[in-house]
Amino acid sequence: MNPTEIEWLKSFEIDWALFFESAAWIAGVLVIAAIAHLIASRLILRGISKLVKRSSIWWDDVIAEEKVFERLAPIAPALVIRWGMVFVPNLGEDIVDLVQRVVVATIVMVVARAASAFLGAVNAIYAKYEVARGRPIKSYIQVVQIAVYLFALIYAVAALMNESPWYFLTGLGAMTAVLLVIFRDTLLSLVAGVQLTNNDLIRVGDWIEMPNFGADGDVVDIALNVVKVKNWDGTITVIPTHKFLEHSFKNWRNVFEAGGRRIKRSLLIDMNTIRFLSEDEIEKFSKIQVLHEYIERKKEELKEHNAKLPEGAQELMVNKRWLTNVGTLRAYLVAYLRTNPQIHEEFSFLVRQLQPTESGLPIEIYVFSKDTRWAHYEAIQADIFDHLMAVLPEFGLRAFQAPAGRDFEALNRSILADHTSKQLPD
Repeated sequence: MNPTEIEWLKSFEIDWALFFESAAWIAGVLVIAAIAHLIASRLILRGISKLVKRSSIWWDDVIAEEKVFERLAPIAPALVIRWGMVFVPNLGEDIVDLVQRVVVATIVMVVARAASAFLGAVNAIYAKYEVARGRPIKSYIQVVQIAVYLFALIYAVAALMNESPWYFLTGLGAMTAVLLVIFRDTLLSLVAGVQLTNNDLIRVGDWIEMPNFGADGDVVDIALNVVKVKNWDGTITVIPTHKFLEHSFKNWRNVFEAGGRRIKRSLLIDMNTIRFLSEDEIEKFSKIQVLHEYIERKKEELKEHNAKLPEGAQELMVNKRWLTNVGTLRAYLVAYLRTNPQIHEEFSFLVRQLQPTESGLPIEIYVFSKDTRWAHYEAIQADIFDHLMAVLPEFGLRAFQAPAGRDFEALNRSILADHTSKQLPD
């Protein structure tokens, strides 16, 4: 070092003996703090873990899993530093006071983290009860966690600035507008969460559809700000909680609770195939077990009605009441569905004609299956319509189907053959 640098160091008037003495004491305090942290985090926490594992109470395991005790471990070294700094010689009161205020602020935030973890454990314990499916408290827990961190932050800042916490709390009134902007979505979600829970509109495990957000699957989590939906394709849709009050959604829960899932599907009948039944066909259908009673009843009913017609009127079929193939098909479907053990007869039960269209006459089946599981429900529905399409020819009916390539090919061959036959000489 040159003489100029030596003179510059002397200008600070540092008593190196006192400096190294203070440094040694500070190092000692830090070593003791490290030992305290080691004891708290290793020995004490391990002892607590063993006690928790040996206990017969299940909820203390949840508290341990949320690491509530682990988050309290930093308090031990913080207290050692706070009390140890008092014994460090040659430190000014201002420095000791500053260190103690920093330690207090640190302890406050550590306690806040532990309190937040404990609240998380409370939610996890509550979630294991059946009532939690209908009345989740996660959103309320998150509100309390935000409040805990907010007040801890105020107290920590107050400790650092050596002010009373009330000094900052009284200033919150002036910051209300700013806080409303910052926590706008949180406040909206809180209100929405309360309404969703109180009105029992949505639960964890519900199957919901929300087309505006592309959601179609099971609700897996209801938090303060978002609701998570696991779609059937395995993706996760995250929806802001307050959006459930702004947009419509479909909840399938009642279907599963009621024990019946609706089958509402129609088959288009080619109207060119609708006609009256002949006597031979009526006789044939009377031999079908599920139709026998219907055919015999209708025969008596029609015979009685037609007998009242004046002489001469009975010669025309249009003057008579007569069985049709499509009407008999409807009766057959009603009887067939009533024999199906998978169909609910206590719910709506209809086989009906809908408004005829240019694509044919829709015959709609409107019933409820007893099995609400998706795959089983689809299998029941498919079996019904497999049978319906296979039985149509027995009634002289044909399903409507738009012309396809093979139909046009057959038409072209027919036209070509007709044209060729006309070109040939007699």
